[in-house]
Amino acid sequence: MKSFSKRMDAFGTSIFTELKAMKLAYMEETGKEPIDFSIGSPNIPPAEPIVRAMKEAMDVPENFKYAITELPELLEAVQDWYQNRYDVSLDPDQIVCMSGTQEALSTICLALCDPDDLVLVPDPCYPVFQDGPKIAGAQVAYMPLKEENDYLIQLDEIDEETAKRAKLMVVSYPNNPTCATAPDWFYEKLIAFAKRYDIMVIHDNAYSELIFDGSQGRSFLSYPGAMEIGVEMNSLSKTFGLAGARIGVCVGNKEMIGAYRVLKSNMDYGIFLPVQRGGIEALRHCMDTIPATRKAYKDRRDVLSSAFQKAGWIIEPSPATMFAWAPIPKSYTSSNAFVKDLLKKTGVVVTPGESFGQYGMRYVRFALVQDVEQIREAARRIQASGLFAEEKR
Repeated sequence: MKSFSKRMDAFGTSIFTELKAMKLAYMEETGKEPIDFSIGSPNIPPAEPIVRAMKEAMDVPENFKYAITELPELLEAVQDWYQNRYDVSLDPDQIVCMSGTQEALSTICLALCDPDDLVLVPDPCYPVFQDGPKIAGAQVAYMPLKEENDYLIQLDEIDEETAKRAKLMVVSYPNNPTCATAPDWFYEKLIAFAKRYDIMVIHDNAYSELIFDGSQGRSFLSYPGAMEIGVEMNSLSKTFGLAGARIGVCVGNKEMIGAYRVLKSNMDYGIFLPVQRGGIEALRHCMDTIPATRKAYKDRRDVLSSAFQKAGWIIEPSPATMFAWAPIPKSYTSSNAFVKDLLKKTGVVVTPGESFGQYGMRYVRFALVQDVEQIREAARRIQASGLFAEEKR
């Protein structure tokens, strides 16, 4: 047999696939179900009108045909969403919808980059931020996100030659995995930096509705000049509980959207029409469900922080997202090793920070996808394990 694609040399098995295997092994060995905080798949279901709209669409035989493109009603709903929520005006040719932003982030570089072009990516980052460029054969340079800098990209520290070479950069606030938010001045500086070096920007904005303590998320495109140099990914997955239904949008710069739309036209046949109907219902009639969803994640965040502190694990309350970014004990040098011990000794599953990049080596990520009582139970197990006994001294 001939060898496979050399591009696969840049990839290993997904961390979430590895964690699933670890969970299954734990269950076979102990007969117990672990408490799983690893993958960010919401356990808050979509509102009943969204489900009803999808069910009704499922009863229409014609809806099982190829969609090819978005329904006009969906494009209009996205336009109104961005205008009413973010004060951003979009034309239909500045919008492309797809089966979740994961799809777009993994393929858009095929439309925007040539092999060996340079893409700037945060470290730590959601894995597909770096995987997408690698799929396209592009090179990746990392922009460190450090706690002492509030996990903001230090644009002034990017090497001049690297900045000149860069064709594209990926940015995401509120940030996964660090949970950080970015102030207005950061975006203003980002846009000036991108214009100075002629760099396209992809901004992932999946968590703009999950910002806590009174702040409100904005769109990257709401800042002057952003539309000239970038696009934004946004998603209905976390906000409306539609993670499995897979619907997201890419909006912004007309030329970038046009290139991506041409690519997509050669790759798929559009979003399943009942899912499009669910998305339309969500954007048109279910925005009032968002505060309750936000409160649920905030309550879980608060319980996690307080209950785990009593167990000896100090986890600062996340300012945003559905995650928590937590330091590992000082006695460990690797988050991978800590995650394995944590599962073995407590039956609690989290994601090792190093799976998001080298600057995540001393952290783990919690997805707040368990109810409050399960969070408290996890804290009790961790306290009983003694893993943080040294931390309390």
